[in-house]
This record gives sequence, C-alpha cells and structure tokens, in this order.
Amino acid sequence: MMRSFINSNKARYLVSGAWNTLFGYSVMVALYEIFSPSLNIIFIAILANVAAITMAFLTYKCFVFHTKGNWFLEYVKSYLVYGSLTVLNIFLTWLLVEQMGISIWISQGICIPIAVVISYVGHSRFTFKNSA
Repeated sequence: MMRSFINSNKARYLVSGAWNTLFGYSVMVALYEIFSPSLNIIFIAILANVAAITMAFLTYKCFVFHTKGNWFLEYVKSYLVYGSLTVLNIFLTWLLVEQMGISIWISQGICIPIAVVISYVGHSRFTFKNSA
C-alpha cells in the first residue's frame, strides 16, 4: 500500500509542491533583493508569480501528470487554477485574520492544505485532464 502511494500522482504532486514552494519563495526573495530599490513590490511579486507558476506547470506536466502536447492550453489552464486559488486564499485570509481574529500564522496553516487539495483536484481534473 505504501509503495503504491509513493509511486502515485499524489505523492509526486506533494514532492513537486514542496519544490515549487521553495522555488517560488526563493525567486520572490531574490527578485526583491535585486530589484526593490528600483521596482515596486507589486511588480516584483507579479514577476515572481510568473516564474513560480511556470516552474509549477513544468514540474506537474513533466513529473506528475506526464501529459503529451497541449503545452500552451495546459499552461493557460494552470493560470486559471492558480488565479482561482489566489482569490480563495485572499478571501480565506481576510475571513480568518480580519473577521475571526486568528493569527496570520495559523491562518496560513489552514489555507495552505486547502490550496494543496484544491490545486491537485484542479490540475488533475482540469489542467492536465488527459493524463493517465
């Protein structure tokens, strides 16, 4: 049973997700350190998100779901999944922190697992739907 999980899309998704989180965090920090004197943080965040979503797309396409072709369409779909998650995360963070008085640390501890599950479902059933 454990062996089948380790070889499953879900396990590969979790490994990819850990890598993608580290990559996205590192890119954001690096771009901020390099460009903060001259660029607005919103522009830096946009650049970092483009890089992070692109990396996530590549790892999910090539390592997790192993789909063939459809590069552009799947790339656009990945932005739709992440865009929806961003809206949900902003709403949940607002609700938990501003309305319920929960600390940001706990709030993100609640939001991240929700985002992981929703993004897996979104990518497996929408972005990379034709995968085996």
